Amino acid sequence: MDVIRVRFLRYSAFYAPLLLTLPRLRAAGLRPSFDIATPTRTIAAGIADGSVDVAQSALAVSFGPYARGEALPFRHFATLNHHDGFFLVGRGLDAGAGWGALRGKRVLVDHFFQPLAMFRAALSHVGLGPDAVTIVDAGDPAAMEAAFRAGEGDVLHAQGPVPHQLAAEGVGAVFASVGAAVGPVVFSTMCAAPDWLGTPAAQVFRDAFDASRAEAQAAPAVDIAAAIAAHFPGMTRDALVAAVTDYQRLGCWAGDSTITPEAYARTLALFRASGDAPVDVPMGAVVA
Repeated sequence: MDVIRVRFLRYSAFYAPLLLTLPRLRAAGLRPSFDIATPTRTIAAGIADGSVDVAQSALAVSFGPYARGEALPFRHFATLNHHDGFFLVGRGLDAGAGWGALRGKRVLVDHFFQPLAMFRAALSHVGLGPDAVTIVDAGDPAAMEAAFRAGEGDVLHAQGPVPHQLAAEGVGAVFASVGAAVGPVVFSTMCAAPDWLGTPAAQVFRDAFDASRAEAQAAPAVDIAAAIAAHFPGMTRDALVAAVTDYQRLGCWAGDSTITPEAYARTLALFRASGDAPVDVPMGAVVA
């Protein structure tokens, strides 16, 4: 059996379709393996040296390199998530609090470039100025969760199921969705080297991936949670079900995985406005 090596940029229930793709690849006769990117084990490096075949990424990772004249070894070829997947969980708030409850609060915000840009865009979309909240950098997602549990900040900005687990434990309430505030974008993508995209393994991957996205959106949330539970041993089943339910309600995995010109243009415009895309980037330069 051929090996197919997958790399995640981030790892959460938000990427359930990709997690569901792994057993489908095995059923199709491939041997999938996966790892998670680190600062020293990047997606670009893995695809360039052949140690990674296909990876979960984001359109925006290509905007800066394009502006600097750098040639990346991959192209984006499918949408994984149609919305931002971050939620806000607040201490001392209830689930109906809404975005207005952020005024004057200290918010532990994920400072990776895309989540930070989307959070700021969400503030603008709901009519909150940049000075309405105090944005705190508490480190990576694990450090952010630990800091929030230790009493730092009023609100945590994180992907499911972490906010849902905190809510289940009574630490806070999930009261807002960045994805709902910002609207549809090409948030997460799949990417690969152009040469690999012409291989039989790539077609098997695309078929399995598209089937898994459809399953993730349409199947009962409890079934999806059960299928991915082994990947999240620290989370309760109820928290996973709640996270999957919220992603299904948002329509994160609905529809076709094709990166359309309209969705691309909307995503680029958001990053142009945030300053994270310093120049206009033609779709054909970064999308297969």
